[in-house]
Amino acid sequence: MTAGTIRAGIGGWIFEPWRGTFYPEGLSKAKELNYAGQHLQTIEINSTYYGTQKPETFAKWAGQVPDGFIFSVKGNRFVTNRKVLAEAGESMERFIKSGLAELGDRLGPLIWQFAPTKKFDIEDFGAFLDLLPRKEAGLPLRHAVEVRNPSFIDPDFIALARKKNVAIVYAEHFEYPEIADVTSDFVYARLQKGDDNIETAYSTDALDKWAERAQLWAKGGVPDDLPLAAPNEKTQKHPRDVFVYFIHEGKVRAPQAAQALTRRIQ
Repeated sequence: MTAGTIRAGIGGWIFEPWRGTFYPEGLSKAKELNYAGQHLQTIEINSTYYGTQKPETFAKWAGQVPDGFIFSVKGNRFVTNRKVLAEAGESMERFIKSGLAELGDRLGPLIWQFAPTKKFDIEDFGAFLDLLPRKEAGLPLRHAVEVRNPSFIDPDFIALARKKNVAIVYAEHFEYPEIADVTSDFVYARLQKGDDNIETAYSTDALDKWAERAQLWAKGGVPDDLPLAAPNEKTQKHPRDVFVYFIHEGKVRAPQAAQALTRRIQ
């Protein structure tokens, strides 16, 4: 059976503790993205969450990574951090038009992250999903939502995301709900339980298990050991691209975790 492409990566590329642990001693800051692009498969851009970037910045980033490398891009906080999501249209358009298209074929999923206090409201969240554009300057856009309130553990949320072909981020986290339902033509996972006391952030056994899950996702399956909000709903089985990011806890060793997972799936 054919399978989608699995990419493992990290959040951002500027982090002081990576100098000398991931980046070679003496490597200039200007060359860090190029180095990361040569040794990883994907990076989640987080700076876009906090502020607007310029088109020339996106173009510069795209030019520093090799063919086949993919950036996922976190949506701006002014789009998602609001009481009424249906009113986010203007902010969303401003973000989409900020220069994302300059990433070209390096542009991967857009991830929209919501505050832990944001509760599920089917009408308002549905209105937000309706605002998500499917193309920008001829480039197809893929969207993922990371929700962090337990109220989203609801079959209606799963049905809504599936109807809109929007991925629900599987967030392995110590506090936020874990929702592993597959609702789109790709899978997006953020693994946030790493440990910097482990050379690869996750143990050998844990990485082996994540490799198995990623390969199952890529073939169109759904792991039977992760929590589902709608366990009785069937997922269409077809190949899916899979994005796995090592983020937050164990951040110092996140690059090594991504590389270790990549070795297991190649």
